[in-house]
Amino acid sequence: MDKKFRSSCIIASALDLIGDKWSLLIIRDMLLYQKTSFKELSASEEGVASNLLSSRLKLLESIEIISKRKLPENKKTNIYLLSDKGIDLAALIMEVVLWSDRHVRVYHPGMNEYSTPNNKNEMIRQVQENYRDFMQKILA
Repeated sequence: MDKKFRSSCIIASALDLIGDKWSLLIIRDMLLYQKTSFKELSASEEGVASNLLSSRLKLLESIEIISKRKLPENKKTNIYLLSDKGIDLAALIMEVVLWSDRHVRVYHPGMNEYSTPNNKNEMIRQVQENYRDFMQKILA
């Protein structure tokens, strides 16, 4: 992948790859809601346009956040699964959830309810483990 980075800043460099809202929402849907197909991902509440979804999936695949595969029992259907690199983003996704629950609700009271966990690290580990279990079942 030939990617231009706007600076040498470590945060800006990460944002140049995964910092757009669609990429993070795709990762959220895959990680938390176990969505695997283009159709499932395009049905998200945020309403991503199909051309944007397609381009983000290609980008995420090119930087090895996700992989595209065929279902073992249906060779026609493409599915998308998070790589270990993608699963590692669970910490980032859950930090955004916690931050938003603390600071964004004042601006958007109709936001989904979220109960703050007692142990954030355990919550992140559980999200990652749940996704890995899900992947095992899909690929079995």
